Amino acid sequence: MRRIAISVAATTMTLSLAGCGMLGATGDSASASPSKGNDLTVGLLLPEKANTRYDKFDYPIIKSQVAELTKNQGKVDYANADTDASQQNQQMQKMIDDKVDVILLDAVDAHAIAGEVQKAKDAGIPVIAYDRLAEGPIDAYVSFDNELVGEVQGRSLLEALGSHVDTSEKIVMINGSPTDPNAKQFKEGALSELNGKVTIAASYDTLKWKPETAEANMAKAIGEIGKNNIAAVYSANDGMAGGVIKALKAAGVTSLPPITGQDAELDAVQRILNDEQYMSVYKSYPDEAQAAAQMAVAKVQGKDIQFDALTQDKVDSPTTKSIPAKLIQPVALTKSNIKSTVIADGIYTVGDICTAKYKAECAQVGLK
Repeated sequence: MRRIAISVAATTMTLSLAGCGMLGATGDSASASPSKGNDLTVGLLLPEKANTRYDKFDYPIIKSQVAELTKNQGKVDYANADTDASQQNQQMQKMIDDKVDVILLDAVDAHAIAGEVQKAKDAGIPVIAYDRLAEGPIDAYVSFDNELVGEVQGRSLLEALGSHVDTSEKIVMINGSPTDPNAKQFKEGALSELNGKVTIAASYDTLKWKPETAEANMAKAIGEIGKNNIAAVYSANDGMAGGVIKALKAAGVTSLPPITGQDAELDAVQRILNDEQYMSVYKSYPDEAQAAAQMAVAKVQGKDIQFDALTQDKVDSPTTKSIPAKLIQPVALTKSNIKSTVIADGIYTVGDICTAKYKAECAQVGLK
């Protein structure tokens, strides 16, 4: 039984720890042993550029939060691997050679990076897995409840299909990259909702999450199943949902089936408004990025009480058990809560979303 229910309200940008004064912890208690002052360097390794969130949200938020927590004395050394696992290995090795104080790692390939994680450990550099759980001796992990993300997507598809859904309904699953451990959890969460209620007529893993690969796989599914026999499409993220929609339109489908997504990308929010995409999963990047920066600074500065307060969950990787973690709750994004999620959190403005093409749709849902 899952312990977290689907949330339909926006998460806030500030973490509860700030409200209870934890961010002011000095580390002077007997359980804390400060090892570094404010003059610290956080290494930040992000996995790709195709998803706009990393450069637009994650990096700037982490950089700003580190500066705030260190009185503008700390800095962030940032590198993006652009989906190249060997390039990320090299980037991480450089950070180890440069003797950064802590590394925030969002792995391209969770398994392939394990050797570099061990090298960092041997060099005395803590590694905090960010967004994706890398293998190796990880010190902590911050992400979203990934299985719940899949459950949200699967449940949303069932809701879209209505109360009379049955196993005659054929679903196509366009899953994420097999090198991303999150993708496996998304799929497991979705299947926990869909199995026994619909027929999974086709299922594809999508290397590197590429939309063009998703489009090709969807075209293959249409050819095998028939364009009029697909009741819904599970797409693990928004970029691939765009590829799915292209394939359906190219096949002559004019009334699109319900299609899921994830990441609340601007194009996806607009597709939700005009009924091309049924839903996305909004994950509060401000919450995740701020938590990561707080964990990194607390770890380096030896603020054990603060670090423990930030990491009250536990997760297991294939190589390491009981990793201290913070799991943030995702939000099902539909037409009904665009205003209270991505707009309320400052991810987009009404002007960003409601361009001339979408004025009528925005008016229908009260976006002004």
